[in-house]
Amino acid sequence: MNTLEIIWVAALAGGLIALLTILFAKREVGSTVAAAMLCGGFGAFTAVQIAQEGVIGFFTNHTRNLTGVQVWWDLIMCAMIALFFIAPRARRQGMNVPLWALLVGSTASIGLLAMCARLFWLERTASEAA
Repeated sequence: MNTLEIIWVAALAGGLIALLTILFAKREVGSTVAAAMLCGGFGAFTAVQIAQEGVIGFFTNHTRNLTGVQVWWDLIMCAMIALFFIAPRARRQGMNVPLWALLVGSTASIGLLAMCARLFWLERTASEAA
């Protein structure tokens, strides 16, 4: 198994753990620390990828064949669906949703995780103050 396959399997395992946590933990407010750590980790991984392969690698990867285009569309749809569900909560907490949407639109999961970390922190702070 090569390094990229190991990273792929690790992502699959992490996704399954996240899915099980979402299904069974039944938390009222998400974890600020988990969202921030995922944002930082994925941001660092992305920085390494950009340093090694360049920004153009994103375009090349998503225009090479129909599978690449499908993955691109899936990424956009997932980010927008997540933003659709998070935006009302963010507005209730006084977050600048258009500014956060620009970050999500330009960085996808990295911006979305940062937005979630901020939202979870604000929600937790508000619930503790009440």
